[in-house]
Amino acid sequence: MRADAAVKGRLLLRENLAKYTSWRVGGACDRMFIPEDKQDLIDFMRLLPAGEPLFWLGLGSNLLVRDGGLRATVINTRNRLKVMRLLNADEVYVEVGVPCARVARFCGEQGLVGAEFLAGIPGTVGGALKMNAGAFAGETWTIVESVEMIDSTGAVIGRRPDEFSVTYRSVEGRDNEWFLSAILKLSPGDTIVSQQKIKQLLARRNQTQPTHQPSCGSVFKNPQGDYAARLIEVCGLKGYAIGGAEVSEKHANFIVNTGHATAADIEALIDYVQDTVAKQQGVNLVTEVCRVGEAL
Repeated sequence: MRADAAVKGRLLLRENLAKYTSWRVGGACDRMFIPEDKQDLIDFMRLLPAGEPLFWLGLGSNLLVRDGGLRATVINTRNRLKVMRLLNADEVYVEVGVPCARVARFCGEQGLVGAEFLAGIPGTVGGALKMNAGAFAGETWTIVESVEMIDSTGAVIGRRPDEFSVTYRSVEGRDNEWFLSAILKLSPGDTIVSQQKIKQLLARRNQTQPTHQPSCGSVFKNPQGDYAARLIEVCGLKGYAIGGAEVSEKHANFIVNTGHATAADIEALIDYVQDTVAKQQGVNLVTEVCRVGEAL
C-alpha cells in the first residue's frame, strides 16, 4: 500500500511503536499514517481496501503495545487533527489530536469553566472520548455536546451523546467508527479562577503521581466505593518489580518503566497485581489500560 498523490500525509512502514507510547515499549506496526489534517485523513480513509485493520493512536498514554507489534495500519494523530476554536459563548470545537491539558487551558482563557479536570489527563481528546477519561472527579462525556465520527470508508457522521453507551471509563458506539472531533458544552465563568484551579490540580498531580517516569497513567479502574491504589498498597506491592517494570512507590495504581522494561514485563506485572489483590482482598481489579498487539 502507498499513499495516493492526493494524500499529503506520511505513510511509514514497520514503524516502531515504542517511541509513540508513554510507557516507551512495544513492537512495530505494519503501517503508520500521519495525516496532514482532518481532510487529509478523510482522503486516506477513502483509499483503504475494505477490511483493512485500523488502530488509532494519540499520545499513547493509556496503551500497552505488546512486543510483537500490531498487524494493522496505525492512524497517528499526535500533533495532527489539532484544530480548536470557540464556536459561541459556551461551546468549543476541538479535534481529536488536541492534548487534553491544552483544552483545559484554552477553555479557561476563553472564560469558560467545567473543563479544568482535563488538565489531569495525559492524553488527547480522542483517547478521552474513547474511554470517558476522567481526573479529579470530572469525566469527559459530562461536557460533550456532540461528536463527529469517521467510518472505514471515509464517511463523516455527526452523533449525539445518547447514541453511545457511556459508563465509568468505557464508551460503546458503532463498530468501525472513530472519533474525529467534539463540541464541548461549558459554562461562562472567571478566567483567573479557572486558571488557578488548573494550576492547583497540576500541582496535586505532580505531588501524587510519578510524572517524571514513563507510565500509562492509572492502570486499573477504581472499584465501586474503593480505590485501586489503596488495594494495591495494602497488599504491600509498592515497589514490586518484574524485569524493568515496577509498581510506583509514589502511586500504587501506576506501573513505571524504570528504563529497560519490555511490554512483557509490564503485562506480567499487571497480571501479578491482579492475582495478588484478588487473593488477599477478594477484589478483581479491572484494567483501564488498553492492551493490544502480539506477544513475542
